Amino acid sequence: MDGNVQITFQNLQEREMSFDRVFQCIITFMERNPIGHYRLMIGTDSQVHAKHTTFITGIVIQNKGKGAWACIRKVTVPRKILRLHEKISYETTLTEAVVHLFTEEKKTELINIVLPYIYQGATFSIEGHIDIGSGSRNKTREFVNEMVARIESIGIEPKIKPDSFVASSYANKYTK
Repeated sequence: MDGNVQITFQNLQEREMSFDRVFQCIITFMERNPIGHYRLMIGTDSQVHAKHTTFITGIVIQNKGKGAWACIRKVTVPRKILRLHEKISYETTLTEAVVHLFTEEKKTELINIVLPYIYQGATFSIEGHIDIGSGSRNKTREFVNEMVARIESIGIEPKIKPDSFVASSYANKYTK
């Protein structure tokens, strides 16, 4: 990913957020209650429209049972992407691109928020949510192994349907 390209995010409260701003919001959210069960989840979904395909990547930091903070990144490809493998592969690429923004230093910074509280039960995990399923009726099942391997290869835990709700629910609602 080109370091000169400005990737921006948005949510209902803020538009045009830099990744640094997003990261600061995640830190603020976690510091409010460091004895939490945190899941940092990143996932992408897409929707083919008449003349373009919209991709939405969601970043959600959830403190189990105590709320979440979230934002999205929108990417528009100026053509209809009709081949399922190409679409799923690009969704995974966009998820990987956002995961890569969480450098080792940034991950360590997040882990260090909960670290003093692990004996009180604090936890932190990072998940890559993929909008695919392995069910026999799911057209995407033939791509599960490939996309799961890609997410695992960047050091985060892959989740597929029905557990990939950041891609299949949160991001999905912004693709319309």
